[in-house]
Amino acid sequence: MQEITLPQLEVLLRQNDPPLLIDVREPFEHEANNIGGILIPMSEIIHEAQQIPRDKPVVLYCRKGVRSHIAIQRLEEKFGYTNLINLKGGIEVPEKK
Repeated sequence: MQEITLPQLEVLLRQNDPPLLIDVREPFEHEANNIGGILIPMSEIIHEAQQIPRDKPVVLYCRKGVRSHIAIQRLEEKFGYTNLINLKGGIEVPEKK
């Protein structure tokens, strides 16, 4: 599975053809904090797979990177996606000690 870090994603998002972002968290989480993209909660991802393009990079994200990892595994196994990228560590920025 392809993975990308938040700093790497920030660079890609500044390019002319940025990847599509998909937030797999719940709507209340997306409303509170998101980095853009479309919301497709993990519980709906299989049923909404037709919304996910196959011809460009697509980054799935969640809070810590676990739900997006699982969602990618399911999409790859069921539909054969090869262009999905997990946001490793998610969008939660760890507090500095």
